[in-house]
Amino acid sequence: MSESPASLRHPEKANRPDSPALRKPDWIRVKAPMSPEYHETRALMRRLKLNTVCEEAACPNIGECWTHGHATVMILGAVCTRACAFCNVATGKPDKLDPHEPARVAEAVAALKLTHLVVTSVDRDDLDDGGAAHFAEMIRRVREAAPGVTIEVLTPDFLRKAGAVETVVAARPDVYNHNLETVPRLYPTIRPGARYFASLRLLQRVKEIDPRMFTKSGLMVGLGEERQEIHQVMDDLREADVDFLTIGQYLQPTPKHAAIARFVPPDEFEGLRRIALGKGFLMVSASPLTRSSYHAGDDFARLRQARAAGASLA
Repeated sequence: MSESPASLRHPEKANRPDSPALRKPDWIRVKAPMSPEYHETRALMRRLKLNTVCEEAACPNIGECWTHGHATVMILGAVCTRACAFCNVATGKPDKLDPHEPARVAEAVAALKLTHLVVTSVDRDDLDDGGAAHFAEMIRRVREAAPGVTIEVLTPDFLRKAGAVETVVAARPDVYNHNLETVPRLYPTIRPGARYFASLRLLQRVKEIDPRMFTKSGLMVGLGEERQEIHQVMDDLREADVDFLTIGQYLQPTPKHAAIARFVPPDEFEGLRRIALGKGFLMVSASPLTRSSYHAGDDFARLRQARAAGASLA
């Protein structure tokens, strides 16, 4: 789990020199999770043998979200076939696919009394469909167990997996999310196993299949990107008709991961939010602690309101 040393979780990073750690500013600090509700959520995840990106990615919002019973489930195992420089999920030989996992996700939804579910996964380049059928089965199981729950998927890029996006969209999630993560110039060092335009094409393809499906993508800042590069990514996402953009501060999981170039102050996030809204996104969440699944249920409700009103949400 997330407590393991970086050398064990990320053997491919073990020989990298440590990156200097920057002292966190006051606006990025959060309280350690201690509430009874947090521990209840954690116990449920352990009982059902479910992985969560909240733990695996060392999310700073875990205390707040788990206190309210909001956990982002991570399916397809806990070991990724990629080795992105920003990510704390373990890399290596993937777990055997668990056919009972979708049913356990459905059980967790019922136990937590969720109204909005967010499900993500590791990359599974070893599977013929990248895990798309598993996503679809999970959606089906949750719909059976809790018909009123809205479902948001945050999928891998399904690089070179023909038909994978179509399989997930056919299962009709309410929101299809895929994060670009960073600007194209930084892909070789930050997201070396991915391709910027392939990820962009995935989001565009979702809208081609189902123009009414909400699409979403996210960016990290503080990795050395330039402001005009962020603006270009916004333009690219709008060209792909993406509805919702999240922008958050990159936080270095361990000294073996990519270094933080700088901490972006809250006023800059507000400026980026306004620029993105001006480019036509239905909704934008931009703050130091913004993450893809942070307040996702409330955001989805507001997205539907925005579409109904035919205007962006400021």
